Amino acid sequence: MTAGATVFTNLHLATMADGYGELRDGAVRVEEGRIVWVGPRAQAPMEGATIVDGGGCWLTPGLIDCHTHIVHAGNRSGEFEARLNGASYEDIARAGGGIMSTVRATRAASEQELIDQSLPRVASLLAEGVTTIEVKSGYGLDLDTEAKMLRAARRIGGVVPVDVATTFLGAHALPPEYVGRADDYIDAVCEQMLPQLAAQGLVDAVDAFCERIGFSNAQTERVFEAARKLGLPVKLHAEQLSDQRGAQLVARFGGLSADHLEHLSEEGVAAMAAAGTVAVLLPGAYYFLRDTTPPPVAQLRAAGVPMAVATDCNPGTSPLTSILLAMNMACTLWRLTPQEALAGCTVNAARALGRQADIGTIEVGKRADFALWDIARPADLSYAMGFNPCRGVVNAGVLRAPVVSWRD
Repeated sequence: MTAGATVFTNLHLATMADGYGELRDGAVRVEEGRIVWVGPRAQAPMEGATIVDGGGCWLTPGLIDCHTHIVHAGNRSGEFEARLNGASYEDIARAGGGIMSTVRATRAASEQELIDQSLPRVASLLAEGVTTIEVKSGYGLDLDTEAKMLRAARRIGGVVPVDVATTFLGAHALPPEYVGRADDYIDAVCEQMLPQLAAQGLVDAVDAFCERIGFSNAQTERVFEAARKLGLPVKLHAEQLSDQRGAQLVARFGGLSADHLEHLSEEGVAAMAAAGTVAVLLPGAYYFLRDTTPPPVAQLRAAGVPMAVATDCNPGTSPLTSILLAMNMACTLWRLTPQEALAGCTVNAARALGRQADIGTIEVGKRADFALWDIARPADLSYAMGFNPCRGVVNAGVLRAPVVSWRD
């Protein structure tokens, strides 16, 4: 199917423009990759268009995975097994494991090897109706490897049909060559790495890991100031393991999102609400680490903080490549409603990327990114574990089969 005028008809729509935004027996007209009309099938303007019969399926916006570390080399299944056999995190670290094992593997991999290892993970997401992913760097921790990761992420969008948003996460961990010199490393991030990567057009947003085992509030603020000077939006790994007041910090900078948030305080909730900062919930890490402190979902809901849901796909704490399972976990572990979970992977995920004007809902003017589902109701997407009802994916108006081969 080529670009041009297409009408997708005989569908039930979950536009996500207001709640589910349900429209039974609806249709959508697309021209040049953009939505130009949405409404009842009986009123659809069919003139000059290719007609796609949806067979009574549901159509949602294309799903958005707004927090991933999906581009990396190697995996850490050996550490997973070692922990379950009684090894401590300290034992694993002394043996050369942990995040630094991923850093070593990623530094050693070529750009093409990074793409080849990452594409199967990306393909799993695309098969579940994902049309946009965010990809963070942060496993290089030096200029050359961070650039290599970000270039690989950009290139993935040219290999398979997915829109890629890139985030610079240089302040992810302290590399071995800077042990005992965290402030010097932040100097390198702010004065060398970020300006050069931004000049190469590789950075859409800037992130950091503000935590006792990561970087301090003051160090994170320096990263945010450097991003501000370059006109780049910020987001933050915040309050995952302890309350470091990261949510207040990212809100003060008008940040796109604060992510994880298991130890978020009332003050952090209020700051995010005032700033319009999205709460990105990551149930995969909570599950994989067997955490027992949930994020304050009820308080976020009461304060009107938009909640997004993402996989946090990474080799150490959330090797998750199913956005549908992330939605189910958010409902079962944290009591999000199915409507909140779907909003978390569409309209609110778009806000978390700063792309709400372009994607996330089925509305006139937005890009025609959709997912077609063989379901009885939208709640089915959060209900069934390990079942994928996706029957088609539309990228900028082009209909594709749901299972995408990266070898085609």
